[in-house]
Amino acid sequence: MAAPPWTVTADGIILTLRLTPKGGRDSIDGIEQSADGRSVLRVRVRAIASEGEANAALTKLVAKALGVAQREVSLIAGATARLKRVKITGSGHTLAAALEKICAMG
Repeated sequence: MAAPPWTVTADGIILTLRLTPKGGRDSIDGIEQSADGRSVLRVRVRAIASEGEANAALTKLVAKALGVAQREVSLIAGATARLKRVKITGSGHTLAAALEKICAMG
């Protein structure tokens, strides 16, 4: 199996994901392989991709799913792209365990 789409850092985790705006619902749909072979977390939100609405919905959804404050989730790359990188501040190993549970990996 490929590596998970997140990396544990000293102060949290970096998460690589593929966002689908106007996806009909707000949900985390598991892990998929991107065209270049990397693992990405599939996420969909109801918000449209204009004026940062989809990105705001994304950070809110990730924060709620991981049980952290929304201010702990920040977009670090891909503001206008489908593939994004998000940093979540906190205990990296605790956050990784929560992601594994969400993705039914563990």
